[in-house]
Amino acid sequence: MNRGIYEIIENKPLTKDIYEMKLAGETSHITAPGQFINILLEGFYLRRPISICDYDDKTITIIYKVVGHGTEAMARLSKGEKLDILCGLGNGFDTSKSGKKAVLIGGGVGVPPMYNLCKKLLAEGKEVSVILGFNTASEIFYKEEFEALGAKVYVSTVDGSEGVKGFVTDVLKDLEYDYFFTCGPMPMFRAIEKIAATSGQYSFEERMGCGFGACMGCSCKTKYGYKRICRDGPVLEREEIIW
Repeated sequence: MNRGIYEIIENKPLTKDIYEMKLAGETSHITAPGQFINILLEGFYLRRPISICDYDDKTITIIYKVVGHGTEAMARLSKGEKLDILCGLGNGFDTSKSGKKAVLIGGGVGVPPMYNLCKKLLAEGKEVSVILGFNTASEIFYKEEFEALGAKVYVSTVDGSEGVKGFVTDVLKDLEYDYFFTCGPMPMFRAIEKIAATSGQYSFEERMGCGFGACMGCSCKTKYGYKRICRDGPVLEREEIIW
């Protein structure tokens, strides 16, 4: 984990409520896709944990949804402003278990961590399919970015306004794959758990206090005892989860 000052390079809307922010700063503590950063915002006591969408040796890209006062404040930040950030938090996805054909499933704001994961799997020579789940067409983001990487991309919308009408599971049930990776809301996880044909990894979206395991506020019970989502996760393997 690294604490540092990061400068905003860009902060722009992708949809009505979804924003993409690019930050310049130290990235050497990021070791796996699926890790997150924790942002200190002026006037707010608790930091805001946001998953890492992508990174290189100088920059970090995050995508966040405006859902409360903290993220509203983030959306008002401008290029050149600086943020106090804890970087490289949590344990990310383990790509060594993916097999040759991996499917990535992102629901809403669970989509961003799938992007760097997709890049890594493709760089390892894996065949990657990506399922992006949204409520309606106006909420869709990053479809073209995944396609540009070379992945096979499927979209589901609850109202059928684009792609497959229904849920991510309506796409997943017809795919062949060796392993799955997913991030999104708990109802989506429960639906995937009912039909998934292989082992996989779930990235949980828990409310967090400190973000690095001190407060125990995000503990959950697993088959191997209690684990802290912020430190032992946010990624857990299918076989250890108690639903």
